[in-house]
Amino acid sequence: MTLRTRYEFTLPRGYVDRDGAVHRDGVMRLATARDELEPLRDPTVTGPDDPRLTIVVLARVVESLGTLPQVTPHEIEGLFAADLAYLQDFYGVINFGTAEEFAQFVAAQQELGGVPGDVPGPAPGPVPDEPARPAESAAPDQANRLPRPGRAAIEEIPTEVR
Repeated sequence: MTLRTRYEFTLPRGYVDRDGAVHRDGVMRLATARDELEPLRDPTVTGPDDPRLTIVVLARVVESLGTLPQVTPHEIEGLFAADLAYLQDFYGVINFGTAEEFAQFVAAQQELGGVPGDVPGPAPGPVPDEPARPAESAAPDQANRLPRPGRAAIEEIPTEVR
């Protein structure tokens, strides 16, 4: 029996590089203890509760993303929120979940058409400035949202009150 250490994924939206190319398919490897400890030495990370820690860890374990020559914190910071949340969920499932939980995660993605959160519409890319909309039309249309497995809501980091 061999241990699987690399997992392919497809981002819901995709990373858009400076040339406008969209990168959605990638590979994430299992994290090592070093992958979780070394970022704490990064001068841009202030501690274990710093949200930047997630960015630095993901940049270490995402081995490839589309045709990018390298995945750095810069690329992870440039992800859409849905893609960052997806990678966080994916990281959790492959590193801390069981084989059954991984299978459920993959099945949930396939149930949503293979790409979680993908909504029909124009291809990602630069969008021209639009005039401001009235307040009543600014609310997102809840009926058009697709459910996304693995995360019901964005977690809040508790802060100490002094």
